[in-house]
Amino acid sequence: MSIIPSFFDRRSFDPFSLEVWDPFQSFTDLASGGPSGQFVKETSAIANTQIDWKETPEAHIFKADLPGLKKEEVKIELEEGQRVLQISGERSKEEEEKNDKWHHIERSRGKFLRRFRLPENVKVEEIKASMENGVLTVTVPKQPQPQPPQPKSIEISG
Repeated sequence: MSIIPSFFDRRSFDPFSLEVWDPFQSFTDLASGGPSGQFVKETSAIANTQIDWKETPEAHIFKADLPGLKKEEVKIELEEGQRVLQISGERSKEEEEKNDKWHHIERSRGKFLRRFRLPENVKVEEIKASMENGVLTVTVPKQPQPQPPQPKSIEISG
């Protein structure tokens, strides 16, 4: 007997099972036409591209975990009029041999795309990017803060 009823499939809930329950699995199954549909794979590739955005006094720093990708497989673009930083790429599908039998696939593959609107105080002409050990680092320098005008002392004559 199921503790939590499912409206989309007939599996029962076992609180002692080692299987991790995904509450959204039924929705993605419906959208893709089946549990192994292309929609699920592509969505997970986009959703699993983890990017941190940190602001320091000198710059905005973006760090993306892109394990297994080469720098040639990653594209960084800037829409200057909108100040939108776009990081995209594609994780290739692993070559399959005729006699291979896959038991479990967790690593995401497919295209990914992330977009970030940059603040107005950035120097877009000085953006730099580097990739080391599967971590992409994009550094967007900030313009210095304008100094507030200092009051001018005026001597009193007479």
